[in-house]
Amino acid sequence: MKNFLLIIGMLLCAYEGFGQPIGYMNVWERAPLHIPNESSTDAPLQGNGDIGMCVGFERGILRYYLTKNDFWRLQSKAEHLSGPRVCGYVDIKVKNYGDAGFTAEQSLANGGTTCILQQNVGEVKSYSWVSATENLAIITLSALEDTIEVSLDLNVPHNEMALVEKGESDGTAYLTRAFIEETDIPTTIAFALQTTTGNCKSLILYPGRPIHLFIALESKFKKKNPLKHVLKQVRGMNSMRVEHLWEEHNAWWNSYWDKSSFTIDDKVLMKAYYQGLYTMGACSRDKRFPPALFGWVTTDKPTWNGDYHLNYNFYAPFYGLYSANRIEQAIGQETPLLDFMQRGRWYAEQVTRTRGILYPVGIGPLGVEVTRDFPVLTDNGYTEEGDVESGGLFYKQRSHALFGTVNMAQHWRHTYDLNYGKRIYPYVLAIADFWEDFLKFEDGQYQIYEDAENEKSGFCKNPGMSIALLKNALELAIDLSKALKKDKERQTKWQDIIDHLRGLPTWERRGKHFLRGAEEDEKGRQVFGVSFSMIYPANGVTLNSDSILLAAGLNTVDAIQQWQHHNATSSFYPAAVRVGYNPQKIFEELHKYALHTYPNGFQLDNPHGIENSCTVVNTLNEMVCMSVEHKIRLFAVWPETVDVSFKKVRTWGAFLVSASFKTGTVCDVSVFSEKGRPCTVVNPWKGRKVLLVRNGKMGEQLLGEELTFSTSVNETIVLKPL
Repeated sequence: MKNFLLIIGMLLCAYEGFGQPIGYMNVWERAPLHIPNESSTDAPLQGNGDIGMCVGFERGILRYYLTKNDFWRLQSKAEHLSGPRVCGYVDIKVKNYGDAGFTAEQSLANGGTTCILQQNVGEVKSYSWVSATENLAIITLSALEDTIEVSLDLNVPHNEMALVEKGESDGTAYLTRAFIEETDIPTTIAFALQTTTGNCKSLILYPGRPIHLFIALESKFKKKNPLKHVLKQVRGMNSMRVEHLWEEHNAWWNSYWDKSSFTIDDKVLMKAYYQGLYTMGACSRDKRFPPALFGWVTTDKPTWNGDYHLNYNFYAPFYGLYSANRIEQAIGQETPLLDFMQRGRWYAEQVTRTRGILYPVGIGPLGVEVTRDFPVLTDNGYTEEGDVESGGLFYKQRSHALFGTVNMAQHWRHTYDLNYGKRIYPYVLAIADFWEDFLKFEDGQYQIYEDAENEKSGFCKNPGMSIALLKNALELAIDLSKALKKDKERQTKWQDIIDHLRGLPTWERRGKHFLRGAEEDEKGRQVFGVSFSMIYPANGVTLNSDSILLAAGLNTVDAIQQWQHHNATSSFYPAAVRVGYNPQKIFEELHKYALHTYPNGFQLDNPHGIENSCTVVNTLNEMVCMSVEHKIRLFAVWPETVDVSFKKVRTWGAFLVSASFKTGTVCDVSVFSEKGRPCTVVNPWKGRKVLLVRNGKMGEQLLGEELTFSTSVNETIVLKPL
C-alpha cells in the first residue's frame, strides 16, 4: 500500500508559563498529500525517542506506520543494502469508507493525534498516542453516528531479504521481521496487537462504545526475545494500566516542556519553535541509536540509504537542542561516530597515510558503513572518479569526522559534564592526530591541501569550513585535556596550530570583503564566489571577530540571502545572527520560513528529513541569548519593536539564563549556574551600573561594557540596572 492520501490538519498552540503548549486549536485543510517513499514528510508524527508512528489514509484503510530507531538492515554496503527499515503497518480497514474524507489534528502538548474519517453522514474517529515511557501505542476507535464494521491486519512491505513471521496467538496478532542473511549484524523486530474486545481481526464499532487497540513494539537489541516481550506487554493491558501510562505520558511531556520557554506575539514562529522541539522530543532519546536523516521511515528504500550523513545533515537537527536545554535529546548523537572509529582509523591509514580517523560521507550505527563500495556512475552527473577511495565515499572531503566535533563541543560547553567529556575524548584526540599529520607547515602557517569544502567542489587549498572546524575542535581538545588532566604535553602543539593556522579565505571586490569557500582549486586557480559555511556551526566568525573578518561575514550573508533553500538553512539563519545581520530582516524571513512547511513542520521541498526541525528554535535562541566564546549577549540581534521573553535558555558555561525585552528595554535577567564557572555578560544596559542579587541577597555592583563575575554551583544571580 503506497502513497496514502493525506489531508492533514494540525494543532496550532498557545503558550504560557514555561512554554508548555496548551490547547487552542486552529485546524485547517489542505489539498491531498502523499506520504513519499523515503519518509513521512507530511504526516502527523508520534514517538517516544525509540519507537515512532505516523498515519495515512487511502481507499478505506487507515494505516499506522511503525518505526524504531534501532531497526536497520546492517551491512556495510551501498545501494540500499543497509539503512533504517520500516518495522511494519497496522492496517485498519473501515467497511464502506473507501472514498471517505480524512482530516487530522495533533496536539503538540503530548503528541495525541485525532483522525476523522467522514463518509456521507457517517463518521469514525481514531485517537492515538505513543507512550512516552513504554514502547507501547494506544489507538482508540469510535463510531460517532452509525454502527461500523472494521477489520484489522498487520503488514510489512515485500522485501526478499527480510524474514517475516506473522500469526495469531490467543486473540493477539503478532508479526516479526528480521534481516539476518548476509548482514554484518542481524536485526529483529517484533510487534503485537490486541484489542479490548479480544478480537484482533474484526471489530464492530457502536456509537458511544469506543474500542482500544494496544500495540507493543520491541527489538532484539533491547530484549533477548522481543516477540515474547511484546505479547506479554499487550496482554497485560487493562483500564488501570492505560490510566497509569497516560499519567506517566503526560508527566513526561510536561517535564519536557518545562525545560525552557520562549514567548513572542507571533503565532507562526511560536508554533514552529515548539513544533521543532516536539519533533526531536518524539524521535530522539535512544542513546545508542540516534535518529538518522528522516527520523521516521515508511519504506525499505529511504533516499541516501536514510543514513547518518556526515557533511552536515545528520548533525543539523541537534544544533538547537543545547540552547533549548533538551540535553536528553542530544545525548547519543555522538554514539555512531564513536562506534565507527576503528574503520575511521583504517581509512586514515589507507587513504591519507595518517594517524587518527577519516570518515566517509555516510555511516550507520554500530560501526556499519552504508556507503561502502558506492558505484561510480559518471553518467549520473554526480559521483565520479576520485569520489570513492579505498571503498569509501568521500567526495574528496576530509572534514566529515571533523564536523562530528561540532555537537560534541556544543554539548561539552553547555554542560561541562565530565562523564561526557571522558566519553568523547578519544574521538577528539583522534581528530587531533589526523590533522597534526595532514596539515602542511609552510611560510610560518599550517595549511590544508587536498581537501574539499563540500561535495563536488573538488580538492582545494585551505577550505574555509575545514579551517574553522579545526580551530573549534582543537580548542575543544585543549579544554578537555585540562579538565580531564590528560595529555598536557600535547596542549602546546594544539595551541601552536590554532595560533598559526591559515586564516579564513576572503576576497575583495569593489571595496568589500567576502568569505570564500577556499583559496585555490586543485589546479592552483583562485577560488572566487562566496561561502558562509565557516561562520556556523564552526564559530569561525562571531561578533568578537576583528572588524575586517566580521564585515566579510556580514557582506557574505547579504550576498547569499539563502533564506529559502533545500540545503543548509539550518546553518544560514544562525550564521546571519552570529555576524549581527539586520535583525528585522532575519525575523521577517524566519516567519516566512516557518510558513513554508507541511502541517507537521517539515520544510516544503526539502528532501533531507528532520535536519530543519530546530532551525527556528536555534535561530531565535541565538538572537536573544548568544553565548559563543563564553560571552552572553542578550538581545544583541533582535528587532527593537518586538517584545519577547525566554526562560532557562542554556548557554556556554552551563548557565540557564532568563530575560525579557519589553518596549525596547531589557529586564528580568537572571542566571542560574550549574557548575559554578565564571560568567561574562555583555552589559545589556550600556553605561549603567548593574547590581547582582545572589540567591536573594544583595551582592556586588559592576560597571563596564562586559560584566564578569564568579558563580557558585546551583546559584541564582539576578542582574538589575541601577
